[in-house]
Amino acid sequence: MAFTRFDRINEEIKKALSEIIRDMKDPRISPLTSVMRAEATNDLKQCRVMISVYDKDDEVRKETVTRLNCAEGFIAREIGRRMDLRHIPKFDFRLDDSIEYSVHISEILNRLGSERKDDDNE
Repeated sequence: MAFTRFDRINEEIKKALSEIIRDMKDPRISPLTSVMRAEATNDLKQCRVMISVYDKDDEVRKETVTRLNCAEGFIAREIGRRMDLRHIPKFDFRLDDSIEYSVHISEILNRLGSERKDDDNE
């Protein structure tokens, strides 16, 4: 699969955002935050960023995304310093539950597998 220019830009934005978030000093942002995906529009005016927070507490996860959206100006300025882009996009951080969902499905499958083994043993 050939990467387009925008795919490369999205990957570079994702890497830069990961570094910026890791270096942020805000205690309300969970240290277990990962950038899962960055999707910039073709005109680079907006960028949707999917964030995964590895925390059981749903309130901590929501607070982390809220704090990142509040720090959007700082993050955009840092992206401008680190990347050579003509336009710096406006970032929209959203919570990505795909990892949590896959863990949930895995637990269900494991439970069904253990129930099947119990039925076979009877």
